[in-house]
Amino acid sequence: MALLQIILPLIIVGMESAVMFLMIKRKLSATYPLFFGFLGLNILAVAILLPVFYYARGQYFYVYWAASTVLMLVGFAVLYEGFVNILKPFSAVVDLAKMLFGWAALFLLLAAFLTALVTSGPHATKIVVAVDLCDRCVHLMQCGLLMLLVLFEKRLNFSWRNSGMCIALGIGANAAIDLVVSYGQGRFPALMSQFDMLNSLSFIGILAFWAFRLKATESAPATVAGSPSRVILQRWTRPVPELLCWKRLTAGGGGATRL
Repeated sequence: MALLQIILPLIIVGMESAVMFLMIKRKLSATYPLFFGFLGLNILAVAILLPVFYYARGQYFYVYWAASTVLMLVGFAVLYEGFVNILKPFSAVVDLAKMLFGWAALFLLLAAFLTALVTSGPHATKIVVAVDLCDRCVHLMQCGLLMLLVLFEKRLNFSWRNSGMCIALGIGANAAIDLVVSYGQGRFPALMSQFDMLNSLSFIGILAFWAFRLKATESAPATVAGSPSRVILQRWTRPVPELLCWKRLTAGGGGATRL
């Protein structure tokens, strides 16, 4: 068991490196810089946490939760990046998504602050509870993105061969497994190490999926014209330019009246 706890993180680091290499080769690192950075931060976290766990066990708690906080924040940014890239052809939906993500980020900060405020105990405990709550909220949002893509895949003419869809599918699946593992560890504390191993194996499977899909030929991105719901989507995107045009005409009319 102890040997597997060393081997599995090393396998994950190797596979993350392979995915990053494929992204550089396919020039996807420029399209998804936050996801590329997320993989790099995961590698860095493993490279720091393994030595700390074996040689500075007293500092492991602080290093682990500091790394978890950074990865949680970057994970939220990756969720935003994937959502915006997938829906890029639908400008009105993207504008709405940006606004919603801004409010979601504000809600997470508020929830973390209030949770830390009402939690009794030392400052370290307050921070851990707040970070854990935010992490679960981000995981739920990632699961929500996965459900959104599955439900609207045909209506918005998405293709699972698209790199953005591939990344979002992996992120959503990993978030769902993380939530199940977290519940299982809370419910069955005696099986905590087995659940950790299950989580690592599932992440290795997701990394293999990413490597396979990013290496394959990518399909063309979705467009409004190609969507079965193009009439509805065109209604969403049309009001903005029409409103701007109406404002210009109104301003011109007002100027003529004053003259």
